[in-house]
Amino acid sequence: MDNYALVLNAGSSSLKFCVFQRPHNGAWQLASRGQIGGIGTSPKLSVKDSVGAVLADNNLDASVKDGRSAIDALASWLRSEYGNARVVGVGHRVVHGGAHYHRPVVVTRDVLVQLYELIPLAPLHQPYNLAAIERIMERMPDVPQVACFDTSFHSSNPAVAKLIPLPTDLRKTGLQRYGFHGLSYEYIASVLPHVAPEIAAGRVIVAHLGSGASLCALNNGISMDCTLGFTALDGLCMGTRPGALDPGVVLYLYQGLGLSAKEIESILYKKSGLLGISGISNDMRDLLVTDQPEARLAIDYFVYRAAKEVGSMAAVLGGVDGLVFTAGIGENSPEIRSRICKASSWLGIELDDPSNLKNGPRISTPGSKVSTWVIPTNEELMIARHTGALLGLLQAVA
Repeated sequence: MDNYALVLNAGSSSLKFCVFQRPHNGAWQLASRGQIGGIGTSPKLSVKDSVGAVLADNNLDASVKDGRSAIDALASWLRSEYGNARVVGVGHRVVHGGAHYHRPVVVTRDVLVQLYELIPLAPLHQPYNLAAIERIMERMPDVPQVACFDTSFHSSNPAVAKLIPLPTDLRKTGLQRYGFHGLSYEYIASVLPHVAPEIAAGRVIVAHLGSGASLCALNNGISMDCTLGFTALDGLCMGTRPGALDPGVVLYLYQGLGLSAKEIESILYKKSGLLGISGISNDMRDLLVTDQPEARLAIDYFVYRAAKEVGSMAAVLGGVDGLVFTAGIGENSPEIRSRICKASSWLGIELDDPSNLKNGPRISTPGSKVSTWVIPTNEELMIARHTGALLGLLQAVA
C-alpha cells in the first residue's frame, strides 16, 4: 500500500494543499498541489500534478461552506485519486506561535489549547488554521500532525527588535513584536545559496508582497527584523489592512467616534489598506488596470510605504547587498517592482527593465550595487520539510 503525507494551508475562503506520495519502498515525491477556493460562496476544487497537468478543475457543492466541509471535500477527492493509500502525516501552516513556539511542533490537545489562546493576535488566520487541525483529528485521530508557525523564523530577532515600549508588567503578558510570513522568508533564505549565492551570506531585504505584505531583514540567512510585529496589522499597506498606524487613531475611533471594539477590528482587518483607500478593490491587479484617481492613490501609498520600509530595513542591517521580491505582487507585478526599486535607487539599485518585465530571476543590472531578484516562494514545501524532519518522513523532499 502506498503512503502519502499532506500539507495544508487553511484560510477563511480557501484551503491550499500539497500531496506527497511514497510508493512502496520508494522515495517521497510531490504528487499534486491545489486548492479549494471560494469556500462559503462558490467553492471550486483545482488540482495539478507535479508537472502542472490538470487533475481536477471542478465546481463543488454549495455545502462546502466552511473549513470543516472543505476538509471533507478534499478527503473525498483524495480517496478517488489515490485509492487506499494511507495518510501517514499532515503538516499545517499556523500563523501565530506566540512566545512559546520557536520551532515546528507535533500537535497535541495541550498544544491546541495554547494556540487557541492566540486567536486575538491573528483573527484573520488562526481560527481557520486550527479548525483544519481539529477536523483532521476527528477524521484521522491516529495520524500525527505538525504545526509550522509563521512567527518561528523571527525568534532570532534581537531583543531590541522584539521590544514593544510599554510598561514591564504589560510586556510580561506576551506583548512583543513577533513578525510573520516566516515560512516564506525561511524558504527564500534556504534557496538563496543556490539561486543568488553572491548575496546569500550577506545583508538581504526580502519583500513578501501580496494581499498580506511585509519586509524581512536577513543577515546570512537569519532574520534580524520584520515589518510585521505583535499582530499582522503593522508595517506595509496591505490588501485590507492599513499597516503602521498611529495608535491614537484607534483611540479616536473608540473614544471620539464611539465605535465598538468589534467595529474597529473589522475596519483594521477587513476594510482598510488598498480596499479602504481605493474604495474599489483589495486586489492590486484590479487597481493597476484602472485610471481612477482613488486607485492610483492606493498604489502610490503601497509603493511609498514599501520604499520607506526598505530604507528602514537597510538601516537595521547597516547596509544592503541584495533585495528579493516574492509572493503574489512581488513575483508578478513588474510595475510595482519597478516603482519600489526606483524609489530605492539611492541605495544603489539599478533595475534592468527587460529582465524585470520577464520576472527575473535577476532584475538588476550587472553594475548594480544592490543585486535585485524575483524568487517565487514556496511555503508548502517549507512545511513539508519541517513535517518530514519531525515525523521521520519526506527525506527526499528538495
